[in-house]
Parts: sequence; structure tokens; C-alpha cells
Amino acid sequence: MLHIPLWKRVVIFGLVALGLLFAMPNLFYSRVEQHNDAVSAIEAQGATPEREAAAGVWPSWLPSTLVNLGLDLRGGAHLLAEVQVEDVYEERMNGYWPEVRDALREVRDEVGTIRRQDSEPGVLRVRISRPEGMATALEVVRALARPVVSLSGAGSNDIEVAGQGDEIVVQLTDAERRATDNRTLQQSLEIIRRRVDEVGTREPTIQRQGEDRILIQVPGIGSADELKELIGTTAKLTFHPVVRRTSEPPDNPGARNVAYPSMDEEGVWYVLEETPVVSGEELTDAQPAFDQNGSPSVTFRFNPSGGRKFGQYTAENVGSLFAIVLDEEVISAPQIREAIPGGSGQITGSFSVEESTQLAVLLRAGALPAEMTFLEERTIGPELGADSIEAGKIACIVAFVAVLVFMGLSYGWFGLLANVALILNIGMIFGLLSAIGATLTLPGIAGIVLTIGMAVDANVLVFERIREELKTARGPSRAIELGYEKALSAILDANITTFITATILFLMGSGPVRGFAVTLGLGILTSVFTAVFVTRALIVIWFDRRRPKTIEV
Repeated sequence: MLHIPLWKRVVIFGLVALGLLFAMPNLFYSRVEQHNDAVSAIEAQGATPEREAAAGVWPSWLPSTLVNLGLDLRGGAHLLAEVQVEDVYEERMNGYWPEVRDALREVRDEVGTIRRQDSEPGVLRVRISRPEGMATALEVVRALARPVVSLSGAGSNDIEVAGQGDEIVVQLTDAERRATDNRTLQQSLEIIRRRVDEVGTREPTIQRQGEDRILIQVPGIGSADELKELIGTTAKLTFHPVVRRTSEPPDNPGARNVAYPSMDEEGVWYVLEETPVVSGEELTDAQPAFDQNGSPSVTFRFNPSGGRKFGQYTAENVGSLFAIVLDEEVISAPQIREAIPGGSGQITGSFSVEESTQLAVLLRAGALPAEMTFLEERTIGPELGADSIEAGKIACIVAFVAVLVFMGLSYGWFGLLANVALILNIGMIFGLLSAIGATLTLPGIAGIVLTIGMAVDANVLVFERIREELKTARGPSRAIELGYEKALSAILDANITTFITATILFLMGSGPVRGFAVTLGLGILTSVFTAVFVTRALIVIWFDRRRPKTIEV
């Protein structure tokens, strides 16, 4: 029987209404964008009459998420950078030299004098004057090895130590090199993202490409040169004594004090002494590690000047909190449990391996870890973006009108109902794009145009099946019911295979390819929904009202 229960109709049209509600802000793009910018400014910097007025141009009770425009639609800068990860190997070996030297000095009677030799980058060579003590020297240096902190390098150490004549050769293991490469890329991504976010650009694309490259696309920025200058900015890392911890931003932190929010604890603020004990310029390294209990932690090391200041302060303030501040946000505030001489220390807590790695990344985020070579740079003007939007509009309108006319001429009243569902389908696509915060690119518009054609394909299958059923002298109600039932398998087969293709494009592709895959995949979901449920619901409502004895498809 051709019937859809009331609760199913409510669910079907409720989902359609929800999709259209989320799509609606895109009809008032500039107004909603002004509202969103004002709300963000109020949250970050406080309310002013101008900001409150700008925030009031759009009702706060309505959805305010927009489809973000990609670089090719808004204009901006594009960079492809290669990170010179080999630079980090040399820095790591330079950092190991003081530890190796101090460890060998404790067995000087057996190894003799110790001298560092010139070597290729990423390799530490140390000559001892008594080669007969090489076995002892190797044992002492190997004791300095630490476990590799990565899921793929579990069970491996970070350095390998070998003897060549009277020289000790120290270098990173393959597992540690891979982990170091990943941390270096992750650190670079974090620094770039923080620098770009500071200028308030909308939806920048900052992602890893391959083994050692980073793709940076920032809509709305003036030029590639401006973006390169922005990326080169050095983050401000400082270490402050903690005065007190509070759950709200204090109105008056006190003379020569500052108040900074916690990065990870929402609603938590720290009042700190304005003058830092140590600055980030004196931090030479920070690495994820494991503490004496085998739990993930973070080790850090200062240069001699910073080490002296840090050791003196920790000796005089055992039991106090010590805040690590990055760009005026407290990323960690550990308690000083004991004096920490020598300029190195360890941060412990309830960390996972990923969290300890991330904290080490943030600690090192004061400067880019390695030099970046820009392999590709482009500046896309806003005029070109406007032209792309206009061309995309024309393509969508032409495809849309052609499909509407074809369906109306081919299937009459049923074709008009399919056209209504098609209009709702486009609205739901934009509603989903807005809800998930997706970025629309020029290839994404191509995906929408393709979806328009595919959306009616399901209706064509249903209507042709209904025609076949009508030829067997069945009644209109039974013909419509069988038409939907027998066409369903073909609809699902065709759309599932296309959805699998879209998924592969999204997982394996990047940039424009992923933009196309997103709109294509979402379009398939909405197309199947509107063809199988919405169009059928419209036909059932019409049939219940008219009760025709015969129908023409």
C-alpha cells in the first residue's frame, strides 16, 4: 500500500528543514561573517559598543556557520615549503656533546683526555687518548641512550654508539630519525599555524605533504611575500613564577604581575610575575621522554646562562608552581619538587605519548626547528577569486535550469516534484557544508554541478520503473510502490560505488582534489535521501489528496 506513516513524514521533512536552516546563513554571507568576526573579537579582547553593534546584525539564536571559501575563491597566498630536517640531527648531536663529555670525564682514568672531532652533520665524534679504554667509554656513552618516544619506534633507543680506532662515533638511530622527522614537521606545522592564526585569517589550510613538505594556503592575505614574513616571526616563550591560580580573569592582578589563561584548562587563569625567570631564547631543546616510573614526560634543556638562572630559582622555590608561557598562554604550570641544577629538567604528569610529544612541540615552538625552503609560491588576487565564484554560479545555474527543464518535459507532474526535491537537495548540501565547517573550492563547485546531474538520475530510475509497472495494467498506487521498491537496489549500487570513489579521492588526494571529494560525497548522501524519501513523500502526499484513477509519467 502506498502509505508513509506520519512519524516518518515528520522525520523526513524535519531533516530537510534542519539542512535548510543551516544553509540559510550563506544567503546573508557578509552580514553573518561580520557577526562572527565581532563575536570572536568580543571573546578574545572584550566587548566594545562597535563590536556589540556588529555582533547584533545577525540573531544569536540562528545558526551562524558559513561555508568557508577556499583560496581559489577568496584569493590569498599559496606556499609549498620543504623542511630541512637534517638540520635537526646536527642540533641534537650538539646537544648531546655536553652529556657525553661529562660522562666520559667520570672515567677519565681509563679513557684519558677527551676531545670532540670535526665530523659530518648529524654525527658526533669524540677522540680519547687511551684506546685501550674504548670498551669502558662505549659502555658509559651507551648508558646515555633514551628510548624512542613514538608508537612505531617502541623498544628502540635514540642513539647508536660505535668505536672506530680511538674515536667514539655517536649518531641517531633510524627509528629516532623517523621520530625526529615527524616531530620536526609537527613542530613546524604548530608554529606556522599559531603565526597564521594571529592575523585572524579565515580557514587557512596548513597540512603536511609527503615526508618533509608543508602546504600553506591562507585566504585573504595580501601576497606570498607577506605570508613568508609572517611565518618567519618568532614565538615568545617565557618561564614565570606563579603568584596564584584562579577560575576567572582577575580585574587587578597586582603590581608588576600579569594574568594569562591556561591553554588546556578551560576557565583557568594564572596570575604570574611580569618578569620571567628564563626566556625561550635560552631553551636549547625539549624532547618527549619517560620518567623513572616509565610514564611519558618531557625533558628540556637550557643553555649555560639559562641553566644557571633556572637552577638558582628552583633551589630557592621548591614546592612552588612554575608557569611555562607561550604567546601569553600558560601551556603548563608544573610544581618544583626539587632543585634542578645543570640547566635541564623534566615535566611529568598524566600524559599519554601523544600529549608528551605535543607538549615538547609547544615548548620548542619559539622558533622554527629547521630551515624551510619554499619550492612553490603563488599569490591569487581577490578579483580572480570573484571571477571564479561568478563562473561557478553560471555553471550551477545552467546545469540547474537544464535539469529542471528536462525533468519537467520528460515526466510532467512527477518531474516537477523531482525538481522540488532537487532544489531541497542543493540547500541540504550547503547546510551540511556549513554544519561541518567545510571549505568550498572551485573543484568543490564542480562536485556540486556533478551532483545536480546525479541527483535526478535516481528519480529517472524510479520513474522509468513506474512506467514499466503501469504497462502491466497495475493500478497507479501499486505501480508507484513497486517502482520505488524495484529501483532501490540500482540506486544504491550506483551511488555506493561513486561514494567509495569520493572516499578514496578524499583519503588519497589533497587540496583541490579533497574539495571535490567532499562536495561529491555529501551530494551523494543528500541525493539518495531526497530521491528515495523526499520525492516519494511528496508523491504520497499528492496521491492521498487527489486519489487519481490513472497517472501519466
